Amino acid sequence: MHIFDSTMHTLENSLDYAVQKNQIISNNIANVDTPNYKAKNLSFKHFLDQEVHLSGKRSHPERLSFTSSKPSFTTSRQNTAFNHNGNNVDMEKEMSDLAENQIYYQSLVDRLNGKFGLLQSVIRGGK
Repeated sequence: MHIFDSTMHTLENSLDYAVQKNQIISNNIANVDTPNYKAKNLSFKHFLDQEVHLSGKRSHPERLSFTSSKPSFTTSRQNTAFNHNGNNVDMEKEMSDLAENQIYYQSLVDRLNGKFGLLQSVIRGGK
């Protein structure tokens, strides 16, 4: 028997995504002056693939397995340079991404609080 529905599980995974995205953005901002540093992104597609849990059978041994090890969710922006030292961290973009991620995170927390509020109401008998 599950106490929490699938929405709680989805919210938990979404919060994990938002926290990891925040860490990557913060790391990019911290390395704004590091020579040849390439800004990193967090790929939502990898999180979605992990959440869907695709299963299947390989048709040939040389093909990729469906049950591969945990993939890397980060990608680097390679072919750009914003600074003379080869660094491609764009502070305006990073700050914009950070603000957007904070709004996303807060909306998830608000939704999670609403779900817990409903559970609390049920436990108290609707009071």
